[in-house]
Amino acid sequence: MNKNNSLPKLYRWASFLCIILIWTILSFLIEHRLFASPLSVLNDIWYHLAEGELIDDTLITLARAGTSFAIAMILGSIIGYLLARIKKLDYFFDSWVIIGLNIPAIVLVILFYIWLGLNEIALISAVVLNKIPIVIVNIREGTKSMDKSYFQIAKVYQLNNFQIWRKIILPQLYPYLMTSARTGLSLIWKIVLVFELLGRGSGIGFQLQVFFQFFDISSLLAYSIFFMSIILLIENYIMIPIEKKATHWRKL
Repeated sequence: MNKNNSLPKLYRWASFLCIILIWTILSFLIEHRLFASPLSVLNDIWYHLAEGELIDDTLITLARAGTSFAIAMILGSIIGYLLARIKKLDYFFDSWVIIGLNIPAIVLVILFYIWLGLNEIALISAVVLNKIPIVIVNIREGTKSMDKSYFQIAKVYQLNNFQIWRKIILPQLYPYLMTSARTGLSLIWKIVLVFELLGRGSGIGFQLQVFFQFFDISSLLAYSIFFMSIILLIENYIMIPIEKKATHWRKL
């Protein structure tokens, strides 16, 4: 049993080492200015960490992404649940949701930067509006697929509204909430970087633009890899444990 559990980790580490090996080989074959080596990137990560700018920019970007994520999840979940429960609202707003799913993120941020100026409110508003339709669709479908027989059991046991929410509705919506959260996390931080690049003077996205202007490939990769590592840590040590805890009852 322990052997079977260790195999996935072994394969993941082997895959990671293969990436480093291929990267190292390519760095010898391609001009260093165009393709920095792993060692060079690690040195740049250490340098920017020592200077303090990498930490500051990372915290700024994480704050923007985290705020946008929280707002989008809360509003999208509420709206998605209401649309599933009230058919008239669902019919009326269905076209709005489809438009929201298909409107390009770049269009939203340009509009909001023009309307509200190059500020935090414009950036967060554009990110939230881009993410909300995805949450709405997931929660709406999850609410529609709930097993109605549980509500009949709730009536038999005379459960109050809070107990119905905690014991019947939320457990059935957990998979859809976690799907929205995990896809949202992977999507939002990428959008935030693009929006920072277009109209902000701080954050990871802004620094990537600076490195691009100076053709600083090593620093560009250093910032990118460091921030992706932070997101992977959040995914593996926050999102996945929450998902396992929320859905453990399905394995009982």
